[in-house]
Amino acid sequence: MSANSRLTIAAHALTWIGLYQRRGHEVATSEQIATSVNTNPVVIRRLLAQLRTAGLADSRRGAGAGWMLSRDLSAITLLDVYEAVESGPIFALHRATPDPECVVGHGIGPAMASVYDGVEATLRKELAKTTLEDVLHDVLKTT
Repeated sequence: MSANSRLTIAAHALTWIGLYQRRGHEVATSEQIATSVNTNPVVIRRLLAQLRTAGLADSRRGAGAGWMLSRDLSAITLLDVYEAVESGPIFALHRATPDPECVVGHGIGPAMASVYDGVEATLRKELAKTTLEDVLHDVLKTT
């Protein structure tokens, strides 16, 4: 099973746009962002469309087309980004109902749901502590 990188790519894209705008540019193209992320511009456009729906990014069409932030980096948390690009919980229970006659099959759902609810709450709490301004600050420290 592979790890999901959507949050990382979305945070990367928004942080890149924020830095690009601070350096005097009004909008960034999906091609420019994709170069930094090292992915296809279509992947970036799809992700940015979700971020636009969530009110984190905006786009301009026509001449001078591109993407910009809808809010300052300091007003966007990793939780905001996570909620924009991730659908559903981190972990899921069985797709099919386990055998209710089996002691484990009967009790596994509630037992695991309790653990998963705690993990989800902890994740959300931690993501809410970090803004994209914090991310950019840490990024710039590495250069």
